Amino acid sequence: MDLVVNGVRHSIRNGPARPLLAVLRDELDLTGTKYGCGEGQCGACTVLLDGAPVRSCLTPAKAAEGKQITTIEGLESNGQLHPVQQAFLDADALQCGYCTAGMIMSSVGLLKKNPNPAEPEIRSGLQGNLCRCGTYPRIVQAVRMAAQNNGGRHA
Repeated sequence: MDLVVNGVRHSIRNGPARPLLAVLRDELDLTGTKYGCGEGQCGACTVLLDGAPVRSCLTPAKAAEGKQITTIEGLESNGQLHPVQQAFLDADALQCGYCTAGMIMSSVGLLKKNPNPAEPEIRSGLQGNLCRCGTYPRIVQAVRMAAQNNGGRHA
């Protein structure tokens, strides 16, 4: 089975029924995507599958075959952070950082669908991504900043 992750094709040999998260972390050494609850409830494992946010802990690797998989590591371009990544830094929208990759990936997916969301749409779009540190106001601010800086332009 072949998977295209961050624009690079990888041959995967171990169990197509394995969760995509396990393949990304254990076989491809892409550890930015975090294991949180393992039940799709916390959002720490969010990646983009053909541009849409999915919980990689619940997505079988086989379901991602033939699709473009983007992880947090694949967002930067030519040494430049993606506008959402930069906005998270600028807004100080992280504390412990465990949820950050999932929050960023969900935000990129949201801005791809809706390049200028209002605050209620941001909150709705990030529902299911949990931040135990409670930085939600700064996360919303970061998504608004990213929208102003064309945060949905790629990925």
